[in-house]
Amino acid sequence: MTATTYQVTGMTCEHCARAVTGELTGVPGVSAVRVDLVPGGASAVTVTSDATLAADAVAAALDEAGGYQLVGRAPGPGAAQGPRPSLPVL
Repeated sequence: MTATTYQVTGMTCEHCARAVTGELTGVPGVSAVRVDLVPGGASAVTVTSDATLAADAVAAALDEAGGYQLVGRAPGPGAAQGPRPSLPVL
């Protein structure tokens, strides 16, 4: 088991936290999700899984939940191209 904490923007309420939890729990290998909500800021989302998840899988689940974004990751299609910064992992 591995636990990874991601910084996520765009969440403002408990409904957002539930949506993110639901989508991430549906990712294969994920056994638990904990959200430390920071309305209007970067919320800490800790994902416990069998193995380290691909950042693209996490980003896709966040987008599906409501367009939430990983801190340090370029936005979706149409974004400026260039090297992607590394994701902050606590």
